[in-house]
Amino acid sequence: MTEQKLDRRSFLRKSALVGGSTAGVLAAPAVLAQSPIVMKMQTSWPASDIWMDFARQYTTRVEEMSGGRLTVDLLPAGAVVAAFQVMDGVNDGVLDAAHTVPVYWYGKHKAASFFGTGPVWGGSATTMLSWFYQGGGAELYRELTQDILGLNVYGFMGFPMFAQPFGWFKGEVNTVADLNGFKYRTVGLAADLLQSMGMSVAQLPGGEIVPAMERGVIDAFEFNNPSSDMRFGAQDVAKNYYLSSYHQASESFEFLFNKDFYDDLEPDLQAILKYGVEAASTANTANAMDNYSADLQKLANEHGVTVRRTSKDILDGQLKAWDGLITELEQDDYMKRVMDSQRAWVERVTYYEIMNAPDYALAYEHYFPGKLTL
Repeated sequence: MTEQKLDRRSFLRKSALVGGSTAGVLAAPAVLAQSPIVMKMQTSWPASDIWMDFARQYTTRVEEMSGGRLTVDLLPAGAVVAAFQVMDGVNDGVLDAAHTVPVYWYGKHKAASFFGTGPVWGGSATTMLSWFYQGGGAELYRELTQDILGLNVYGFMGFPMFAQPFGWFKGEVNTVADLNGFKYRTVGLAADLLQSMGMSVAQLPGGEIVPAMERGVIDAFEFNNPSSDMRFGAQDVAKNYYLSSYHQASESFEFLFNKDFYDDLEPDLQAILKYGVEAASTANTANAMDNYSADLQKLANEHGVTVRRTSKDILDGQLKAWDGLITELEQDDYMKRVMDSQRAWVERVTYYEIMNAPDYALAYEHYFPGKLTL
């Protein structure tokens, strides 16, 4: 079976050339019916990152659910375009699809960061992914990408990420004053947030972080999780790892598709691409829980990393910094509408979540006494 990428415009041109030739017109569909459609999909992650494994969980499900009618050529960051350029690649049709996060195209419009790395409000990533699908977020995302920015894309969100660690430092940081002057890597509105707290921020893709630490371009950083951080070699350039933070507490993956490519597909294949995101979201969560927890133990037990929780002083400082940033962002009508929508959702939903949730830390301490350092 020969693989080929479906290109409707190319096919129509070829059909026009044969004109009235009945044999030529009838032969082409027969060939296409036997050949899978190849979707070129690039991620924003290095080939070695665990998130490439997560992307494969998506592509495997797409290929199996389509019965082989759709196959995915999955590529790492830099294979076609740079990590931060996948939105441009999909918009321009250089890529059919991408696996990324909205904050990576934050340079086009700061509102991109609201779909993952915006103000935390009090809701988790699960809360905010639910907002995307049930609270009006999807329509606001469509308005931003298609109406405001005129991008030729569709996007879906999946895998509610655990709150991201504050990150890696060479020494201890216990107060907001301790952060002053650090050259720190983060992305999106988190960069604005931490700059307002006295840090100097560089926005770098994951694959460039450790080399930047080694060259002294930065002297502290966060990326996302223990598994990615360990694979990057974070433990070789810093030994103090701070978990828990409000700078990026509610992010999800973004699955981007070129609108023309997607619209050309049969409805059942469109549904597979769309709802495959939901299937992969569950698989990604299970994979993350397994690997992140195991790798956190390896960092501490095998690599001499000191694991701490971020201090209440710094967490309080982050919330106060968000307050100031929110006031600035609300000057833009669209961004104010997004934040109003998120606040209304979190006020109702997180009230239920918190009131309904038992104290899991109490239960954990009961069965595994002395392990938590809260």
